[in-house]
Amino acid sequence: MAAQPRPGAARRRHPPRTRLSADERERLIARGAVAFFCEVGFGGQTRELAKRLGITQPLLYRYFPNKEALIDRVYREVYLNRWDPRWEELLDNHARPARERIIAFYRDYAKAVLSYEWIRIFMFSGLRGMNLNSRYLTLVRDRIYTRVLRELRREHGMPSPAEVPLREIEFELVWALHASIFYIGIRKWIYGLEIPENVDEVVESLATSFLDGVPAVMQRALAPSATAKKRRARPRG
Repeated sequence: MAAQPRPGAARRRHPPRTRLSADERERLIARGAVAFFCEVGFGGQTRELAKRLGITQPLLYRYFPNKEALIDRVYREVYLNRWDPRWEELLDNHARPARERIIAFYRDYAKAVLSYEWIRIFMFSGLRGMNLNSRYLTLVRDRIYTRVLRELRREHGMPSPAEVPLREIEFELVWALHASIFYIGIRKWIYGLEIPENVDEVVESLATSFLDGVPAVMQRALAPSATAKKRRARPRG
């Protein structure tokens, strides 16, 4: 006669799950939501997300009352939590040449943004017509684009933004650099194509090309403003 398992043996083989704290559960759901929306896009249903996480949909809604709140948390996880305040400090540090600072910034920035989560969430948000993209790009324009343009003007003896406000054509030039870096991630995480092994080298080359050509374009664009300023400053006799 086969021996019967001792009482409690099954429980020892399958110990009870550790009860998560509310903060731990919220973080688990947020991380799961990032992975889920990266894969299926923002058309994915919270019911399916809850199933993947092994929880009920009502439990999910206890932490995030609606899908919009969950998506807002995804935005914070993927974009705001990866924003490094040291980038702004680096660009503001006049102890180093502007060229050196800008190249160093883009090399570090690329490491943060050329990831599976960053690229795919950004693309799915844009295709869905959501505001994640505009929120993030407003942040980048205000905190990065304006600093890069200000430092280029300073480095090349052009009027400061306080003297002559930054022009849209100047912002477009920085957009072009960001777009070229962003496209490296598109090739890898959207198209599934191979990208160069040494991404640092590629990013540095793109930034160098920008720094070699853009200041001359900016100077030509600002020439009418500089001429007008000189005319206003010329004493009348």
